[in-house]
Amino acid sequence: MTIKIINRSNHELPHYETIASAGMDLRASLSEPRTLKPLERTIVGTGLFMELPVGYEAQVRPRSGLAAKKGITVLNAPGTIDADYRGEVGVILVNLSNEEFTINNGERIAQMVIAKHERAEWQEVTELTETDRGEGGFGSTGTK
Repeated sequence: MTIKIINRSNHELPHYETIASAGMDLRASLSEPRTLKPLERTIVGTGLFMELPVGYEAQVRPRSGLAAKKGITVLNAPGTIDADYRGEVGVILVNLSNEEFTINNGERIAQMVIAKHERAEWQEVTELTETDRGEGGFGSTGTK
């Protein structure tokens, strides 16, 4: 699949690091470093603008290393970029650690996965098919 993209950052385009990678790293496009205090959030621009084909979305997800080592994650994970959006790809980062974290220009801040999706049509009914699980949710199947 080919996706049209405008790169207004001074960084390379997102790319797959390995043959089996699902996501591509997104880099911060900043004129100066930005520091996030504990529990603070911010939208970080990437300098990227794209045109996805209808029927596809781009999902913005946390980078596991930043989350595990620094407590930095994507607040609305996964964030969705719709096919008709033409603005700059932004990443909502939040600092869940107890320490300040500085985001530098070019830093890999999130990953993006391109995914196909379906559009649903609702069929209103008066009852649903019964299953063994029924209404059990939120841990009802146990922890082991």
